[in-house]
Amino acid sequence: MNTPAFGISLEPRSRVERGLLGRALRFLHLDGWLLVGIGGVLLISLLALYSAEGQQLTELLDQVARMLVAFGALLFMAQISPNWLRRGSPLIYALGIVLLVMVMATGDIGKGAQRWLDLGVRFQPSEIMKLGLPMTLCWLLHDRPLPPSFGVLVVVVVLLVVPVGLIAEQPDLGTAILIVLSGAVVIFLAGLGWKYIAAVGALTGAAMPALWLVMHDYQRKRVLTLLDPESDPLGAGYHIIQSKIAIGSGGIFGKGWLNGTQVQLEFLPERHTDFIFAVIGEEFGLLGALALLLLYLLIIGRGLYIAAGAPDTFSRLLAGSLSVTFFFYVFVNTAMVMGMIPVVGVPLPLVSAGGTSMVTLMAGFGILMSIQTHRKLVAR
Repeated sequence: MNTPAFGISLEPRSRVERGLLGRALRFLHLDGWLLVGIGGVLLISLLALYSAEGQQLTELLDQVARMLVAFGALLFMAQISPNWLRRGSPLIYALGIVLLVMVMATGDIGKGAQRWLDLGVRFQPSEIMKLGLPMTLCWLLHDRPLPPSFGVLVVVVVLLVVPVGLIAEQPDLGTAILIVLSGAVVIFLAGLGWKYIAAVGALTGAAMPALWLVMHDYQRKRVLTLLDPESDPLGAGYHIIQSKIAIGSGGIFGKGWLNGTQVQLEFLPERHTDFIFAVIGEEFGLLGALALLLLYLLIIGRGLYIAAGAPDTFSRLLAGSLSVTFFFYVFVNTAMVMGMIPVVGVPLPLVSAGGTSMVTLMAGFGILMSIQTHRKLVAR
C-alpha cells in the first residue's frame, strides 16, 4: 500500500469508498475522489452562476439540468470497458470529422462564427474532437513501440491537422488550441524524443509571422490588447480591464456572495461564461479562488494517479492526456481572465454556463473512472 500523502490515502479502496457507499460506487464504476472534486466545483459553479445571471432561478435550474445530463454522460462512459473504448475510438474520430464538415456546410451562425449544428439538439461538434482525437491517437499508439517512429508521427500530425483546420476555419481559435494541446500531450507522454520537441519548437517559432498574417483582424487585436489593454479601454481592452478590477477588488476574503459591484452592476462582460472566474474572485476573494483551484488540483492529481496505475498503453496515455489537458483548460481560462494571455474564448471547465462543454468534460471523467474501475478486466 502506498504511504498516504498529507494524511490522505488515494488508494482505490480508501475510507471514501468503504461500506455501503463504497459498494455503490464500485457497482456503478465510479471513483469517489473524482466525484468529491467534481461535486465541489459544480457547487461553486451554481453559486457563481446564480450571482452572474442576475439571481434568476430559471437560469440556475437550466444549469442544474445541464449538470444532470452531463452526469448521465459520465455514468454511461464509466460503464464501458477501456477495451471497448479503444476499439470505438476511430469511429468517434470519424463521426467528429463528418459533423465538422456538416458545420462548414450547414452550421448555425452566431456572433460571427459558424460553430453549431442543430439536429434536434443544438451543439458544437468541435467538442467531440476533445475526446475523439486523443482517444484515436492512443488507439494508434497502443500496439506500437514507444517512443513512436517518424512514420507514426507523420500519421499523428495528419490526424491532428484535419480537425484543427476545420475548427480554426469556423473560426474557433480557443478550441483549436485546446485540441492541439490534447494531441501534443498524448505524443509527449508516449516518449517523444527531445530532438523532435526542439524541431517542433523551432518550426512553431518560424511559423509565427505566417500565423499572424492568416489570423482574423479581431484575433490580432486581442494579441495587441494583451500588451496594452488601456489603449482601448472602452473597446478591445474593456473585458480585461473590468476583469482585473473585479478580481483585484475582491481582496483576500471577497465582497460576499451576491455583493460584487462589477457583477451586480453589470460592468463585467461575459460574466456567466468566459469571465466567471472574475465573479468568483470578486465575491469570494483570493480564498474562494484558491479553494476552486485546489478542487481542480484534486481532480487533476487523481487523474494522473489513475494514469500511473493503468494496465495498458491505451489506458495510460488516455488517462494522462485527459488529466493534463484538463489542466490546460483551467490554466488557459484563468490566465486569460487575469490578463496573462490573449482572450481566446475558453470557458472555465465545469463552472461556466453551457451544456456541450460540460457534457464532454464529464464524459472524459467517466472514461477516467472506467480506466480505474475496470483495471483487472483490461487486456494487457
